[in-house]
Amino acid sequence: MKQEAPLHALAAYLPEGTFEQVMAYLNQYKVHLTVTRERHSILGDYRHPDRKGGHRISINGNLNRYAFLVTLLHEISHLTTYMQYANTVASHGKEWKQHFSNILKEFVGKGYLPADVEGALRQSIRNPAASSCADDELMRVLKRYDRKKDNHFLVEQLPLHQLFRTKDGRVFRKGERIRKRYRCEEVATKRMYLFSPVYEVEVVAA
Repeated sequence: MKQEAPLHALAAYLPEGTFEQVMAYLNQYKVHLTVTRERHSILGDYRHPDRKGGHRISINGNLNRYAFLVTLLHEISHLTTYMQYANTVASHGKEWKQHFSNILKEFVGKGYLPADVEGALRQSIRNPAASSCADDELMRVLKRYDRKKDNHFLVEQLPLHQLFRTKDGRVFRKGERIRKRYRCEEVATKRMYLFSPVYEVEVVAA
C-alpha cells in the first residue's frame, strides 16, 4: 500500500536542516514523491516520465532519517542522470556515479549528519555502490540509527551455524563467509543462499 505524502510532511522523514535542499530538487523537477510501506527487495525506486505523468520516486517510509535521505538522493541521482542521458547509459554506470557523488557532496560537511554517517558517505562519494544496500560499510553505519528490535541482528553478528529467520519467514543456518557474503543453508529445502553480512535477521532458538 502506498501513501501520498504532502511535501511539507517530508521534513519528518529527513535529518534536520536538509529539507530545503531536498525540496529544491523535488520542486525543480516536479517530482511525484510517494512514501511506501517497507519493501523487502528495494529501499527506493525512480520512474522516468511516461504517458502516466512526470518523474516519480518512491521511498520506504520505515527507513531512519539518514537512510531515507541517502536513498532519496540515490533516486534523485537517477533522475538527474536520466535528464542528461535519457536511457543511453547503464543504470548504475559511471554517469550515474558521477551524479550521485556530486549530489552527496552538497549534503556533507554541513553539520546535518552524525560523524560516522558523514564518514561513510565520504567513502561512497569516491565510488558509489549500485545501492546503499550494496555498500556494506554505509549500510552498517546507517543501521546504527534504526529502531532496535528484540532478537534481531545482522548476519555478520551471528555465530557460525546459528539458525535465523528472514522477513518472509524462512529459516536458515549460517555458514562460512565466501568473499563478501555468507553461505547459508535454508533448513526446509537444504538449498544454499548467499547473504550480505549486513542483512538483518531474527535469531531462532535451536
